[in-house]
Amino acid sequence: SRQGYENPHWQYPAAAYGNGYPYQSHQWQPVAWQDGRDLRQGESYVKSYQDQHYYRGYHPNLATGPPGQDRTQTYNSCEDSYTSTARREGTGERALGSDSGEAGGQPKEPSLLQQYHESGLSSSSHELSQYIHDGADQYDPVLTGPWDVGQTGGPMKSTSSPAVPLKFPQLHTALCFGAGGHLVLVCPLHPAEGQLPRVQLHSLEAVLHGTEELEELQSFPGPLAREDLHKVDVVTFCQQKITTGCDLSTQRGRDSSLLWKLLVLLCRQNGSLVGSDAAELLMQDCRRQDKYKRQDPAANLMGLTDDEWALRQPGTLDLITGEVAPIVETQEQIVEKFTKLLYYGRKKDALVWAMRNQLWGHALFLSSKMDSRTYSWVLSGFTSTLATNDPLQTLFQLMSGRIPQAALCCGDATWGDWRPHLAVILSNKVGDTELNHRAIVTMGDSLASKGAVEAAHFCYLLADIPFGYFGAKADRMALLGSSHRQAFSQFARTEAIQRMEIFEYCQQLHQPESFLLPFQVVYKLLYASRLADHGLPAQALQYCEHISTVLLRQDPAAHPVLARQVVRLAERLKLSDPLLLEMPEQDQVLEPDWLEQLRACCQDREVR
Repeated sequence: SRQGYENPHWQYPAAAYGNGYPYQSHQWQPVAWQDGRDLRQGESYVKSYQDQHYYRGYHPNLATGPPGQDRTQTYNSCEDSYTSTARREGTGERALGSDSGEAGGQPKEPSLLQQYHESGLSSSSHELSQYIHDGADQYDPVLTGPWDVGQTGGPMKSTSSPAVPLKFPQLHTALCFGAGGHLVLVCPLHPAEGQLPRVQLHSLEAVLHGTEELEELQSFPGPLAREDLHKVDVVTFCQQKITTGCDLSTQRGRDSSLLWKLLVLLCRQNGSLVGSDAAELLMQDCRRQDKYKRQDPAANLMGLTDDEWALRQPGTLDLITGEVAPIVETQEQIVEKFTKLLYYGRKKDALVWAMRNQLWGHALFLSSKMDSRTYSWVLSGFTSTLATNDPLQTLFQLMSGRIPQAALCCGDATWGDWRPHLAVILSNKVGDTELNHRAIVTMGDSLASKGAVEAAHFCYLLADIPFGYFGAKADRMALLGSSHRQAFSQFARTEAIQRMEIFEYCQQLHQPESFLLPFQVVYKLLYASRLADHGLPAQALQYCEHISTVLLRQDPAAHPVLARQVVRLAERLKLSDPLLLEMPEQDQVLEPDWLEQLRACCQDREVR
């Protein structure tokens, strides 16, 4: 122990990583309490390191040595080397720290650590120099006696390293987001050195001006529950989305445009819609009318063998009438031969003749007056002449009590456009309404499996499929026009939330008390947060008020977490309410009534 310091308080904190430390695993520095004395006066400073337990605990290389060599001798050599080097520095010189050397105009001396490294000392002495490196840059090793201001020409600065390493290596700008739509910047200055601190406030709306996200939020006339909103504003917004946001050259762009057009139709008709209205919309969106090629009826469907079919071709001898069939027959000749066959009582031959020459009216009427099996046979022959993707096939299959093949195969590029098939289903309701519903839902499922989400949701809306939740993957839809089977960041897009709010608005035009609870609470709160993040706090507060109205109408206790989130966001945005700012100061209320009521409901539930 040093004289006069019986119980020195040494600490060994982890020093900050810096340059010039080749041994990062042993960066421990002794830091003494500030007592105004030089830590390197006399040899008693160096003698305090002779505790062998200290070397064994903190210096693995000092704990062992070559055989026959005493550890005390190794340390004494280090001590002598250090003392001689320190004395060679001379008296009256300035400290070796970079700050004092530059201030005095003297050339910068190499540090003790570099001198020890160049002197060829052992690894143990080099490690010992790590512990005195901090002082080497701050103190003059031969300076003794009391400190005098005249020696340095300036006030004394703190020479001890900080007990806790600095979090940041250099000054930088600190920033945070304010609740009022501001970006707060704290400039990197030194108030302790006389520099004036400066804090800057920037409007997020001005910072993000011109970005696609902000323009998308600003163009939407929400919230749509406000009293001063007219549905013309909603229709105008939908038409702008069709014009600017839908690429009609792609299938997905056409499907998205069709969904926006459906919302326009619902808004204009106050939320009511019939099948013929949707069918007209579908046919307007069809780019072209496909030409479906007719086919000849298959011979096996008419119960004829190949030889019998060949004998009945034009130019062959008719064994019944004894006449040779003409190569080219007019419509009158076809009907005349159909009549002659009936003269002889050959009903089946007359049906075959009528079917082969496309007299389906004659054939169907004649077969309907015969047995049911014959009628089904003629009907099958008629449908076999239609193309597989012909909408007539869809209608006849639906009228026959079957799910149309188009509902299972639509969405495939080889199948063609799905819109005419849905139009014929919507416009021609059969007696079994359940069959119509299943056909439309099946078509939506087929489109969804092919990745046509907007087209599938169009079918689901016409089938009155309810909306589900994001976590319930078995539900068919959660947000209009967005698949809930993808990641939430891609699912909860701003456009999908806006489209969903417009559909909810159309529903309320028809039924004012109707609401979609999953959308009302969750996605509107998310949308309000995005408005606040983009510098639109007043509009975000209006959404919070609307969500609070819905929760208070239901039961906030049923959704405690969401209710608390609404309260938390509204508390940050409440001063953005223009009604509060316009009140006289003596009558000013700091919170709106709906916020107090919602908070009281949350507190009552916690008490219960």
